[in-house]
Amino acid sequence: MNAIRRFIKMAEETGAKRLKSPPLIGTHNGHFHADEALAVYLLRLLPAYSGSPLIRTRDPAQLATCHTVVDVGGVYDPSLNRYDHHQRTFNTTFPQHDTKLSSAGLVYMHFGKAIIAQHMNLPVDHQDVDTIYNKLYGDYIEALDAHDNGISVYCPKAISNAGLEKRFRDGGINLGSLIGDMNRPGPGEDLDEDALFARASTFIGETFWRKLHAASGAWLPARASVAQAYQSRFDVHPSGKILLFPKSGIPWKEHLYRLEGESGSGTATDSERKVIYVLYPDSSAADANWRVQCVPVTESSFESRKALPETWRGARDSELDAIIATEMDAKKREKIPEGAVFVHASGFIGGHKTKEGALAMAVESLN
Repeated sequence: MNAIRRFIKMAEETGAKRLKSPPLIGTHNGHFHADEALAVYLLRLLPAYSGSPLIRTRDPAQLATCHTVVDVGGVYDPSLNRYDHHQRTFNTTFPQHDTKLSSAGLVYMHFGKAIIAQHMNLPVDHQDVDTIYNKLYGDYIEALDAHDNGISVYCPKAISNAGLEKRFRDGGINLGSLIGDMNRPGPGEDLDEDALFARASTFIGETFWRKLHAASGAWLPARASVAQAYQSRFDVHPSGKILLFPKSGIPWKEHLYRLEGESGSGTATDSERKVIYVLYPDSSAADANWRVQCVPVTESSFESRKALPETWRGARDSELDAIIATEMDAKKREKIPEGAVFVHASGFIGGHKTKEGALAMAVESLN
């Protein structure tokens, strides 16, 4: 306890001196993890820390010279710029979440809005900043907090009681595991520990940057596009089960599920409000092919609400055209225009050279 008090006193005494130059950031040395690698990167996104040097140590005397310390030191106190989560009394969580924070979550909780506001060129208290702030925590940061604190996505006891087993091992492809691998130099490399950390921090930081760019530049603007398409879906087809987007690259799933849920509070039945297929061009080119994609059961599910016909799956081009034409003749239905491109073997997506053809494929698949 005395060591901690000395640590805090030294930090207070040297604070004014440190702020005359780029604030020194401190974290622990030795084996590094995803959380502090990201925490350091996040800090350096802000102008105040953009030129900050980093010291990696567990020596309290050296850490006391740092303006900001993450993931080491046994102190969580924002007023002292101390962001450690390893103390036994620590139980802080992000608002409206139950996962205990790691150093990544701590730094994000305190500095995330400033980072987002800077990126979006908006005031920190803007509603869009708050929306992205909460989305990125749930979509990205929380999983890193859970990984570092040893928290499973599902309750292990519940999984065991249900008798469920994984079909394959997936732990090696998460960010925590990948950053762990970066503690070792690659073949032919001669990098010291700090250089390896710097590379890992850049790697995981760039994944955050891409998430931020996608959320603010594509996901957020897509809300209006998806809402408009949902409202006009009965103009596309009387069933209201086909959504059409005039351009490609619109992240629609999360927004669609929200709209369906909101419409469920009104008079619409479950069947009436749920969309089955989504149409969109596969690029911005004037002669782009069109896709017909099945809406999955859930956002992360590989199971479709209604897959494209089994007889079409795995076929391409003229072969697919012939299969479709034969079926239409047998059913005495109006033929789908030639120009089918493909249907995936699992039936979750298909393509046609024209919008009219893709729409016809979707309408026939509804039957």
